[in-house]
Order: sequence, then C-alpha cells, then structure tokens
Amino acid sequence: MTHYLVRRLLHAITILIGISVLVFIFVEVAPGDAIDSMLPPESMPTPEAKEAMRERLGLNDPAPVRYVRWLGRAVQGDLGYSLTSRKPVTDIIMVRLPKTLQLVGTAMVISVIVGVSTGIISAIRQYSWIDYLATFLSFFWLSIPGFFLGLMMIYLFAVKLGWFPVFGASTAGASNPILDRLHHLVLPATVLGLELAAALTRYTRASLLEVLKADYMRTARAKGLRERLVIVRHGLKNALIPIITVIAFRMPYLISGAVVIETVFQWPGLGLLTLNAANQKDYPVVLALALAVTLIVVISSFLADVAYSIVDPRIRLG
Repeated sequence: MTHYLVRRLLHAITILIGISVLVFIFVEVAPGDAIDSMLPPESMPTPEAKEAMRERLGLNDPAPVRYVRWLGRAVQGDLGYSLTSRKPVTDIIMVRLPKTLQLVGTAMVISVIVGVSTGIISAIRQYSWIDYLATFLSFFWLSIPGFFLGLMMIYLFAVKLGWFPVFGASTAGASNPILDRLHHLVLPATVLGLELAAALTRYTRASLLEVLKADYMRTARAKGLRERLVIVRHGLKNALIPIITVIAFRMPYLISGAVVIETVFQWPGLGLLTLNAANQKDYPVVLALALAVTLIVVISSFLADVAYSIVDPRIRLG
C-alpha cells in the first residue's frame, strides 16, 4: 500500500508539472498583450507607460525564467498575484471553488442516478420501447453541444415557462438563501450532467447485459432469490467496474464542460474565471486553475482505484 501511494504521488507530481508547462506555453503563444487587456478601453497610455508597467510586473523577463520563478513559489504554496486584479490567486480561487464544486458535484449526482437507473431498466427491458427510447435519448444528449443545450434550456424553462432563473447563482435579498441557490443550481447542473448520464446509460446497459448471461446469475435464480435481489446483489455489483471507469474518465470532461456551462449561465465559478483569465492573458490565474483542475482529476482517479478494490475484493491496491 505504501509503495502504491508513493508511486501515485510521484505520478501526480509529474502530471502537475507537465500540465503547468503546457498551459504556460499555450498562454505565452496566445495572441494579444496582457498589458492591453489590463487597461481600460478608453485609456490611451504611452508606449513608455506600457513598458514601465510590463517591467514592474516582470513580463519582460524570458518565459523560462518567469515559469521557474512561478514554479518555485508554487511549491511553497504561493501561487502569486493576478495580473489584472493584483489580488492573491489563492484567494480568488477559494472564492470561486465552492460554486464550481457545487455545480460539478450536483451534476455528478444527477448523472449517476439518471444514467445508472436508466441503464438498468434498459438492460432488463432489452428491445422494448423503453430500451429504444433510452438509446435514442442517450445518443441525442451525447451528440448535442453543451452550449446549445444550455441556451435551449434557458429559452424553454427560464424565458418561456419561467420555472428557473435565467443566470447567476443567487438572488439578492432572497428570503431563503439555501432554496434560492438550489433553484439557480438545478438548470446548469442538469445540463452539465446529461452528457455523462447518457454515457453511463450506454455503459451500464452493455455491462449489465453481459453479466445477466453469466452462470452465477442463473444459479442465483435457481436458488429462489427474487429477481430484484439477483440483479442488485449479483448483477449490478459485478457490472460496477466498467461504470466506475466511465465516471473516473469522464470527470475531466465534466470539469471542462463546466467552463462552457458556467459561461452560458453566468455561474460565478472556476470555469467563468478561467475564460476571463485566458482572455486577459493572466497567466498566474490560468496556471493555478490548471493545477487545481488537474489535482481534482488525479484525486478522482485515485478514488476510482479505491472503489475498484471495494467492489471487487480480488483487486488489491499496489
């Protein structure tokens, strides 16, 4: 177990450094000037003033020097300051992180409940109208772009029906802040979780259909167990490995999809912050966000390995 944890830690450090290098290169070669994005459009600074500002922020140093300098501070827990707001990057992320975790966590819960339950029903009722309907909806949700689905949901459920707010995370002066936040959360979380729910439906159906043909399933039925117990205790438990894998591998897509969904719904989380920081070439914020997202993905991968060992005792960590 200790050797496994050490290997995973070294692997995670390598991934974090590699991602930070790639993101730094992409930000560096992106068109535009960070100084221009920091200045208001109506300002007319002289070239000397812009050069002095660039020198004060250290942007005139070579890119490798700036990266090594940033990495040295990051190892000590100092992620630097935002180039645009001049606030500590850690404080900026900690303000936005809870809202993104709420969005992604709720989307994950919705996708698992809807996807796994629909996949089970689809497998049990194979080739029925329910199975065909679930298959059609799964391919539909997988093929439709997230931003288009979000706009369509806003138009239908927010503008036309008025069931949900159009954008934002809360309403100023709401009598019940908790219910108000949940009210704002339902629509973006549902849109974000539908793609993963569709993938889980297909994988759950395929995995459970394969398990239902196994000999131990016929033996369980021959013992007189009820069909529900046979499916839950024997079928679903042995079909969970592929489902856990799908959830772990889809986590990066869920987090990256939050950038689009947060932009469409103006949800004040890390996704919207990432888009704004990239447009402003605020590389300390972009690098810190890339590390935060990568760390979440690495942790989810580790939790998937732990879940494997829990579901199947034959699998041992390390």
